[in-house]
Amino acid sequence: MDNGNVLIRLEGIQKIFLTDEMETHALADIHLEIRDGEFAEVMGPSGCGKSTLLSLIGLLDTPTDGQYWLDGQAVADLNASERAEVRNRHIGFIFQAFNLIGDLTVFENVELPLIYGGVSAGERREKAHRALQRVDMSHRMDHYPSQLSGGQRQRVAAARAVVGDPLILLADEPTGNLDSTNGEAVMNLLKDLHAEGSTILMVTHDPRYSAYAERTIHLFDGRITDEEAESVEVPLARASV
Repeated sequence: MDNGNVLIRLEGIQKIFLTDEMETHALADIHLEIRDGEFAEVMGPSGCGKSTLLSLIGLLDTPTDGQYWLDGQAVADLNASERAEVRNRHIGFIFQAFNLIGDLTVFENVELPLIYGGVSAGERREKAHRALQRVDMSHRMDHYPSQLSGGQRQRVAAARAVVGDPLILLADEPTGNLDSTNGEAVMNLLKDLHAEGSTILMVTHDPRYSAYAERTIHLFDGRITDEEAESVEVPLARASV
């Protein structure tokens, strides 16, 4: 298949959760493309399937039916260890709850994916320092997560997500645990990372942040209902975290 510059391609994706009592259709007939260098967002109410979709794209779960290609590679052809390697090397995650390890320093949290990837100690130091500089947190590298504000922890989470130069950043409600000031600061950070070349797919239910993305994909009851390109200018004022 010739994908051109299509990084993510989903065709006919379905996800059904089965229990003893019921069958829940979390996603139904999803067709979606995300192009290299794009900043796209999936918007919809709680329970509409946004996080399920992100989990499938992030190789944290598998679809019940349909096809998924990541950078031209059919994901269904990957075994469990290959999926884990692709996930570690090519996908960066930013979670609502930060998911930092409390007994590791900021530097050690950012370095961790590189350790799993078998990167040498010298290269790990260089890449972790560079990632922390990108998010303006190098001055906090010896601190622990408990010593940081919520906005600072999300910046560290972003540094950890970009440290391995992944193909795509997946952000799951990255402002969900932040107040409006810190939320805007994190969104400005994502905007800066995108301007530097990162491909970003974000899920959110908050319409305040839709102007930061180039494209909004609306999800409702597990189905894509609409797509729109954003043309609203984001205010230039910056909030600090």
